[in-house]
Amino acid sequence: MYEAQSASGGTSPQKQRYSLKLDVKDGKIYNEQNFFQRAAKAGTVEKWKKWHSLPLLGIPSCVGFGLHADSYRFLVFSDLGRTLQSVLNDGLHVLREKAAFQIVVRLLDCLEYIHENEYVHGDITAENIYLNPADLTQVTLAGYCFAFRYCPGGKHVAQREGSRTPHEGTIEFISLDSHKGAGPSRRSDLESLGYCLLQWLCGFLPWSDELDKVETVMEKKEKYRRDVKCLLHLCFRQKSIPDALLNYLQQLMTPWISKWCPKSRKPAQEEFKDFHSVRPFLQINNFYLPVLELREVFISVFFQF
Repeated sequence: MYEAQSASGGTSPQKQRYSLKLDVKDGKIYNEQNFFQRAAKAGTVEKWKKWHSLPLLGIPSCVGFGLHADSYRFLVFSDLGRTLQSVLNDGLHVLREKAAFQIVVRLLDCLEYIHENEYVHGDITAENIYLNPADLTQVTLAGYCFAFRYCPGGKHVAQREGSRTPHEGTIEFISLDSHKGAGPSRRSDLESLGYCLLQWLCGFLPWSDELDKVETVMEKKEKYRRDVKCLLHLCFRQKSIPDALLNYLQQLMTPWISKWCPKSRKPAQEEFKDFHSVRPFLQINNFYLPVLELREVFISVFFQF
């Protein structure tokens, strides 16, 4: 990502700042361009914000795109700010609990929008999260190169391991579905967000030192998915484990409960048409946690500070 500014000229003495992304013409940036053209037009985002009464939504504003020298593709965004990873690299290394949860709530807003518009992000990492240096409550989720259209035209894509390139995305944080070459799902985004949050609070993950061994990373994620408390004790050591994080990961890592729809090969939540009427049922039985429910886990924490 590059910083850019408007060319000189016009009546305004202050130049507009932009963020510019450049890659080979037929690389993953083409997938990102498709996402913005299909699911993140400015009018669509503004309408969604008004419908949900949100003053801010961290979906980047793509103000232009095109080709350069017939070899490179570029995307131009309104100034995104500074990556969360750069903040962590400045010596902070870990985030305070309240700050981390505040970022997560903003990201859950973004994921709710993306998921409602038929996509999953597919590569949630601090490198793809931007902060406004002037207002750290403004959080933007960028980096849609691995975005996946999981529900084109309202029809959920069948999940098959090996149907895509395995291990796509940032190895440290991608979901098990992505490791196995299955199309990432909504739960995949939430799983990645859980790994990110754990790393932001503790500074490492049990597989952080073995990222060159992708099979080992996948095996460890499988292991700790079945034992969330062990994962948390390993990362936090002698420190207190936030109840909100424990609650989030335990609910998220709960396996699908197939008994609720034994005759169907689809994930259980696909059996329901009315999302709002089934939310309490989903929360109780834990076989699918909507973004709205997971957000509540963290919002409740704010009132404790």
